Amino acid sequence: MTQSGEAAIHQGLPVLTRGRPLEKADRAVILVHGRGASPESILALAEAFSRPEFAYLAPAARGNTWYPHRFIAPLEHNEPYLSSALSVLDQLVADLDARGIPPDRLLLGGFSQGACLVAEYIARRPRRYGGVFVLSGGVMGPENAPRELEGSLEGTPVFLGCGDPDEHIPLAKVKESTRLFKAMGGCVTERIYPGLGHAVNRDEIEQIVRMMDSVEPQSPRPAHP
Repeated sequence: MTQSGEAAIHQGLPVLTRGRPLEKADRAVILVHGRGASPESILALAEAFSRPEFAYLAPAARGNTWYPHRFIAPLEHNEPYLSSALSVLDQLVADLDARGIPPDRLLLGGFSQGACLVAEYIARRPRRYGGVFVLSGGVMGPENAPRELEGSLEGTPVFLGCGDPDEHIPLAKVKESTRLFKAMGGCVTERIYPGLGHAVNRDEIEQIVRMMDSVEPQSPRPAHP
């Protein structure tokens, strides 16, 4: 469905790619940048992962910001930006599926604001994904605000990593996200790193690489006689 006006805030911007070309890839990772960052910056993770057999896609936010207020603000305060950002992920997931990379061979992840957007996305669009990683982020909305969420993550591996303290991400929201994703049927790993701050460390990279390695490549099609 095409959006217009304010609801199309993030639509029509470039999506940067790295790794295996999409026409040859059978597995992919969507990487979502944080506030004030860029697709180029989040694609640095693709280099750290050292898995060139994956296609990496990094969408861009209008003005380098997916939504204007903090992720713990009431959800309606971040509209219509939030709905537009979620629609960007919807379109990428659908496009990859149409290319032969279904959600169970797709990983979604992000850092900071991008991590919060990914967490909110899978809470609203639960299904079996190849994997999800939330680096310094959590589900959006005020702490312990009632949410009516339905559906199952069907055993999707979900990794949440965050420093303690992190000046931008309350630890309680990370814990809340862990509980939510477990309740939704995710296979959740949470790691809290004392003194890390708002950053990504080597253990988080290793956790994600193990998740990537668990995604089976597409079985080759039998040759026709």
